[in-house]
Amino acid sequence: MKSISAELKEALANIIDLGPGQATTLPPEFYTSESFVELEKEEIFRKEWICLGRVAEIPKRGDYFTTQLLDEPLIIARGQDDKIRVLSNVCRHRSSVIVEGNGNSKHFVCPYHAWTYANDGQLLRAPYMDQIKGFKVEGSHLPELKTEIWHGFIYVNLDGKAKPLAPRLIGLEPYLKNRHPEDMLVSLVQEEVWPTNWKCLAENYMEGYHLSTVHSKELYDITPTRLCEKILPGEAYTGYKAHYTRKSPQRKPYHPNMTPEERRFSMFFWIYPSHTVGITSNGSASLALQPRGAGEVFNRCILSSYEVDAARPPEARTEGFNKTMDEDRVQLEKIRRGLASRYVERKPLGPPDLEGTVWDMYQYMARMLTPKSARRTRLKRAS
Repeated sequence: MKSISAELKEALANIIDLGPGQATTLPPEFYTSESFVELEKEEIFRKEWICLGRVAEIPKRGDYFTTQLLDEPLIIARGQDDKIRVLSNVCRHRSSVIVEGNGNSKHFVCPYHAWTYANDGQLLRAPYMDQIKGFKVEGSHLPELKTEIWHGFIYVNLDGKAKPLAPRLIGLEPYLKNRHPEDMLVSLVQEEVWPTNWKCLAENYMEGYHLSTVHSKELYDITPTRLCEKILPGEAYTGYKAHYTRKSPQRKPYHPNMTPEERRFSMFFWIYPSHTVGITSNGSASLALQPRGAGEVFNRCILSSYEVDAARPPEARTEGFNKTMDEDRVQLEKIRRGLASRYVERKPLGPPDLEGTVWDMYQYMARMLTPKSARRTRLKRAS
């Protein structure tokens, strides 16, 4: 008897050579299986580029924030040399987590035995360890993880073997070159755990089919479903344009490089596996997602804009966005309950402009989780 993970890998192998016209949903276990999410963690999240945050969160030397990716506590720090590093947040002595939260410091001091590290990871002080023959602080560092900066976003690769990210995203450059997301300032960072599968939240953020129904009050008059336009996908991304209606007011301030046409649509893109970004003419909202289990996802949401009015309280700056996210949360809860039904069937996905991004994600998952030998077997059987 096949395991659920094996059955899902076979289902993915069976779609990898299908075109958008044959796009269907996947079995519900794709979202509900605990064993499958563990497979995703090992085969995708440990091997791919995962977004942790934005450069604008740590603008000054000594700035840092902390997070955790799967079971790895991490420090994201700007060193005294101005370089941004992602460091292990685990003391080299007895494995205590060293620092929590965010701040600015030249040093990180372990709360257990006061081993002290520079913000580039170099061990500076280890009390009483001079009594241990052969021990030296020189040459002892916190492990530094493979890191890449792209348009102001900070990505990390846990196993250190991923191909460079930027070349895999070259197809997005025409949509971003005049928007300059790297110039945006961070207005708010929200960290929450949502009671849903990580793919459900990412798919919801990245398809326009639901805009006119779920967000009938917030978005219908601005970016209705009928005005969605999918872009060509790439190896590591998919995306779509959410065009504005004629009566939608101009969103300001916008970047001076943006053309009049670019100021009339929002650009949504999904960098696989779990970084989704929506860029309007005057700001952006990104979700950096990490699975906690089949039914839980950690969501690090970052709102940014070209100008941040410090006099306005955060809730005023984010009121509209939070309303749409609250509406999504209600819908995702209904999906969570529905996926548990024994009557769920695989059905066709909507037109490419509306749900083609979901199909692109399925294809990505198939490439990541289906061995090439299984694909060859599938093709032989089909012929």
